[in-house]
Amino acid sequence: MEYTVQKLGLLAGVSTRTLRYYDEIGLLKPARINSSGYRIYGQAEVDRLQQILFYRELGVSLEEIKEIVSSPTFDAVQALREHRAKLLEKRAQLDRLIANVELTLAQREGTKTMTDKQKFEGFKQQLIDDNEKQYGQEIRAKYGDEQVDRSNRKLKEMTEEEYNRLEQLNQELHKTLEEAFATGDPGSELAQKAADLHRQWLSFYWDSYSKEAHASVAQMYVDDPRFTAYYDKTQPGLAAFLRDAVVIYTQAQA
Repeated sequence: MEYTVQKLGLLAGVSTRTLRYYDEIGLLKPARINSSGYRIYGQAEVDRLQQILFYRELGVSLEEIKEIVSSPTFDAVQALREHRAKLLEKRAQLDRLIANVELTLAQREGTKTMTDKQKFEGFKQQLIDDNEKQYGQEIRAKYGDEQVDRSNRKLKEMTEEEYNRLEQLNQELHKTLEEAFATGDPGSELAQKAADLHRQWLSFYWDSYSKEAHASVAQMYVDDPRFTAYYDKTQPGLAAFLRDAVVIYTQAQA
């Protein structure tokens, strides 16, 4: 089967403008241009578009998708298996949230009871799943499955009050860190306050604190580009500054 841009757009449920844009950026080129100047797409392009839409559904950027599907080592079958696994994870999370809504409705209607802890279980699980997806492999390799599983359990068992405190602490940490960064001195009082806030934040996840583990985590923020990007998105160099502040902080601990 061959399709014009209009027919392919109708088939896939995307606009012709989107398909033309994909052509412009080299993400999805037509198989050929016919004598009338129309873009013509074949089976290979249909299959590639399907892959593109799967990745888009999973939140992958167009730039990343282009790099993935254009790679000489790209394996379409393996990609489909990965899509299936990720979509099943997404469905499981939606099922948890739907169950949470249904239980909340039942409580409001007086047919069931619901604890405050239950009200936030779905959201906590999403946070855990997101962290596992982004950092799970490295964290588990560095600290072991047992430590990571304990940290996840601790998060799931947090009360609403503890969870809100964690969020407030995270905001205070970033605000203080950015103010300290402006001084340029990781040993300053403000920078050391940021390091202590970071310790408090970590302690929400850890069973026990150690200065060695604290310094190790801070170093990972510099070594792993994903962590670096998270801290440096507002101010380039912030991750390294936090690492330096934490090193000074942990060396000062008895």
